[in-house]
Amino acid sequence: MNTELNITEIFYSLQGEAREVGLPTVFIRLTGCPLRCSYCDTEYAFKGNNLMSIDAIMADVKQYNTRYICVTGGEPLAQINCHILLDSLAKEGYLVSLETSGSIAIDEVNPSVSIVMDVKTPSSQESTQNLYDNISKLEEKDQLKFVIGSREDYDWSVDIMDQYPTKAGVLFSPVFDQITPTQLADWIIESRLNVRMQMQMHKLLWGDEKGK
Repeated sequence: MNTELNITEIFYSLQGEAREVGLPTVFIRLTGCPLRCSYCDTEYAFKGNNLMSIDAIMADVKQYNTRYICVTGGEPLAQINCHILLDSLAKEGYLVSLETSGSIAIDEVNPSVSIVMDVKTPSSQESTQNLYDNISKLEEKDQLKFVIGSREDYDWSVDIMDQYPTKAGVLFSPVFDQITPTQLADWIIESRLNVRMQMQMHKLLWGDEKGK
């Protein structure tokens, strides 16, 4: 069986988003993504040829003193062997989160993995790629993220929440440099919306520097 994955980078930093924000985490960034979102900040992960065996990935991860692993991309589920990696990490007792665009079915994801699924808003220019059936498959351990770049995005996201109820926690995040965090905060408060607003802590700390 081919147990290799194309890996852009493996690095250790603080989690900048979602429920585990601030926790020291090992990030495994897989190469490749079928989407081309307008606000993508990881275009360097679209292409590359750095094949690593899952055994080598596991050995690399073990050098860091943390239980938290984030498998991200690109779009990690675009590589079928991602599921073998998730299973291997879960078997070793790591607390694993998977950052996915929601454009690929999540049915086969290891049930112990916390899915952080990004619903593509209109300003991403990829909202037609959303698989809305994925939303009903999310559990309380999972999170549903809307990246908001305009008032249109905000209103659209509220409508999607109404149409597709979820057990997952819901995150609203401003697009860096498109709307201010204060604007988004004001909209949430005015709407009395039951969501968690988040900002990308790693960008507050390190700006757009790659690898943070």
